[in-house]
Amino acid sequence: MDMVMGKRGGIYFYDMETGRRFINCHCNGGVFNLGHRNPEILAALQEGFQEFDIGNHHLISAARAKLGARLAELMPGAISKTVFGVGGGEAVDLALKLAMGHTRRPNIVSAKGGYHGHTGLALAAGDAQFRDPFGIHLSNFRQFPFNDIRTLENTVDDQTAAVILEPIPATLGIVVPDDSFLPAVRKICLERGALLIIDEVQTGLGRTGKLWAVEHWNVEPDILVIGKGLSGGLYPITATCFKPELERIFLEDPFIHISTFGGSEAGCLPALKVLEISSQPDFLKHVLDLGDYFEEGFRKISDRVIRPKFTVRQKGLMIGLKFDTPLKAMALSKLLYDNGLFAVFSGNDPSVVQFLPPLITTFQEAGDILKILEKSIKELNSLKTKMLMQALKLFARDLGRN
Repeated sequence: MDMVMGKRGGIYFYDMETGRRFINCHCNGGVFNLGHRNPEILAALQEGFQEFDIGNHHLISAARAKLGARLAELMPGAISKTVFGVGGGEAVDLALKLAMGHTRRPNIVSAKGGYHGHTGLALAAGDAQFRDPFGIHLSNFRQFPFNDIRTLENTVDDQTAAVILEPIPATLGIVVPDDSFLPAVRKICLERGALLIIDEVQTGLGRTGKLWAVEHWNVEPDILVIGKGLSGGLYPITATCFKPELERIFLEDPFIHISTFGGSEAGCLPALKVLEISSQPDFLKHVLDLGDYFEEGFRKISDRVIRPKFTVRQKGLMIGLKFDTPLKAMALSKLLYDNGLFAVFSGNDPSVVQFLPPLITTFQEAGDILKILEKSIKELNSLKTKMLMQALKLFARDLGRN
């Protein structure tokens, strides 16, 4: 894929050199939930810059207080406190520090194949392929297979500070858990005195048709992490939100964790606009209705296309298309690109194409997306594509040797 992003707007972006238009069904994992350069978000950012700048992270801020208060109103359960950051990894780092500091326990449990960021503790909770090159081998970080409650029961003990999970891990292949899984995780954490951290960096802010994906299972975490989409695609900001009893560590030492750019005052205004849009009942209903439209469209494509067959993993507009081999999913990503749609395969399960359309997509645009998808799937059977898949196979084999 040889392309440099140039002009952009709504669900589209354009190649800087060729002018080719692409529909963005990658969305940077949710950064562009509300599209590129959303006019409402852009206006809020411009308003913020007319009055504010980054501000001083040592001082009280009216803009941060307003954003924190709105988050408290929208949080599940008793979560009401927030510390702001800039990147998702930073927000997860704080969540893990907060859990270990509050419980006075050393161990963290996460799911194999999940993703929480590339910074310190967040990286330690992730995959070995990203940890090992930096010599990060922390014995107090343990992992279990996602959706495997029996193994989790044998992993969480009286030294576990927290279990951290994405409700639907995107990098693992958009795996929608069994309905009993997350409630069971919550129960185990309560019984053993561990905290439950829910990472909603990719699933939150309406992606699944609920403001927070964890609401589908009526689970109340102790800590909830937000990123990506909170930026509105224009100004980086993240939030680590937690229950009030966890605030003790900050009361003991207000400077135990600081972020110079976290909660930039200018950036608080677009974040507030993101929350305003994303929490509207009509907006969330549109996501669910559009999800139903795509689900029906996938079924019709599957009925019309004899092969290759695929299965759909879906919750709202959090969608994965699962094929029987990684080569088919990788080739489909290239064909979609050739046909003007940008989507990528999952890093930890390359047999799944991540399908994450902007939440503002219209039904007409959704129809265009489905037409491109069907055309691309049909082209998987062509001689040209078979040659591409053979080249990918040889590349993967050579990569394995190295």
